[in-house]
Amino acid sequence: MDVIALVGPSGTGKSHRALRVAKEHDADAIIDDGILIKDGHIVAGESAKTEKSKIMAVRRAIFVLPGHAEEVREAIQKIQPHRILIIGTSENMVHKIAKTLKLPSIQLIIRIEDIASRADMEKAQFHRLKEGKHIIPVPTIELKPHFSGYLIDPLQSLFKKSRVRRRKLGEKSIVRPVFSYYGKLIIDDRVIRAIVEKVVRAREFVKNVKRINVQHLFQGDDDRGLKISCEVVLNYGNHIPTLVSQTQAKVREAVEYTTGMIVHSININVRALYVDSKLT
Repeated sequence: MDVIALVGPSGTGKSHRALRVAKEHDADAIIDDGILIKDGHIVAGESAKTEKSKIMAVRRAIFVLPGHAEEVREAIQKIQPHRILIIGTSENMVHKIAKTLKLPSIQLIIRIEDIASRADMEKAQFHRLKEGKHIIPVPTIELKPHFSGYLIDPLQSLFKKSRVRRRKLGEKSIVRPVFSYYGKLIIDDRVIRAIVEKVVRAREFVKNVKRINVQHLFQGDDDRGLKISCEVVLNYGNHIPTLVSQTQAKVREAVEYTTGMIVHSININVRALYVDSKLT
């Protein structure tokens, strides 16, 4: 099984071009916004566009919600696709999805700017930002049992049978998710710092934590993820590398699950060791 990816900022037309890219690169399955698609059918998963908030939508898209990744992994094992196309907003995101779903390493990454003109991307962003329109690369009839948002069915008439065209496999659907109407979502850095402090302080070997720093990695106006750092004082008598590694994993899990943001790195600086006077 091979894995390729299509990456680009949100709303630049990735899902619109997914079927063409899949065909050109002989990919017979697509992973897009939390769902596994094969032959125009949703095989497993649940679309991030069914969620009622943007935070939950991001969690759904990167498969961190309970049971979601397991369901899709089992479906992949069952259908055994020849090549899977993963769609994501960044290289980090598609690599994370591949790792979470236990897929082989991504062999090829295609960037949206290499296959779409600036005018096309700007048009796609207009429809996303101004009209709240999202595209899912499956026929509308396939979405109806799954989708709780607003479907924009391209059929002009349901009553004049002679004018109703037949749906074809490979068609795309336009939807308006509920979260599109909530406007822009901003998570203040104080929230992220509070999550980090809570997780680190909960570790029994941590005596104190301070100087928590949150750095955003931007590409243009697109927030591509976080770098987090902090300083800690540890209780004496434990293996420091093991404790730091475990704490990094806990912080990453908590921040990504709560905010839906990608964490690129977590640097923990051990400033001192606390020795209990009872032990001396």
